[in-house]
Amino acid sequence: MTRLNGKTAVITGGSSGIGLATAKRFVEEGAAVVITGRRERELNEAAVLIGRNVTTVVGDVARLEDLDRLYAIVKEKHGHIDVLFANAGAGTIAPLAAATEAHFDQTFDVNVKGLFFTVQKALPLFRDGGSIILTSSVSNVLGVPGFSAYAASKAAVRNFARAWTLELKDRKIRVNSMSPGPIDTPALETTTGLTPEQAAQAAEQFASQIPMGRRGKPEEIADAVTFLASDESSFITGVDLAVDGGMAQV
Repeated sequence: MTRLNGKTAVITGGSSGIGLATAKRFVEEGAAVVITGRRERELNEAAVLIGRNVTTVVGDVARLEDLDRLYAIVKEKHGHIDVLFANAGAGTIAPLAAATEAHFDQTFDVNVKGLFFTVQKALPLFRDGGSIILTSSVSNVLGVPGFSAYAASKAAVRNFARAWTLELKDRKIRVNSMSPGPIDTPALETTTGLTPEQAAQAAEQFASQIPMGRRGKPEEIADAVTFLASDESSFITGVDLAVDGGMAQV
């Protein structure tokens, strides 16, 4: 398992769920990984779980000064970036009639503004020929009641991959988005605003909408991201890779 041997990777939202599973997989594949997230304790726990070749940086992608500090640490420790997994995201339930300005701003500050500047500020450190993977969502093509702001933000992410593919082609930097379906992570219980009972009901409803009959595992998403990060996907750029059990495909 050396598909990322000698590469330096940065992962936002790397302290839990998809980000953590991907960080573990990247290290197993030979990469040195820098993970960032807002909660120091969770980052430290993630580092222990990963075990080696990992650096943690506390920060919020919606705060540009935090991104500057992240990349200053990456530059000091590694000098360059080969892979960026812009994964940090936010998504709380808010029906149109009840959504507030604060809800809208938080969603777009993290998912759109934060991701945009995560990539922009990484570019001076990027080696030519690198790989950028953006976390979108199957909601970028689906109508999901209560998640309209979130879905719109993830549609923006999908378009970033299209535009940046063309902007960065001369540097041979590949840009792809990856759209997970419902994944079995703590996020449904901890970030959506649902009660435990509501979260359990939502998980059952999501599973019923997926042809494979279950939610995905973080490790299954990590497999797909590792493929996009590696030279095995050397002729793939500008795509949106759905890893959704068929939810948005049939």
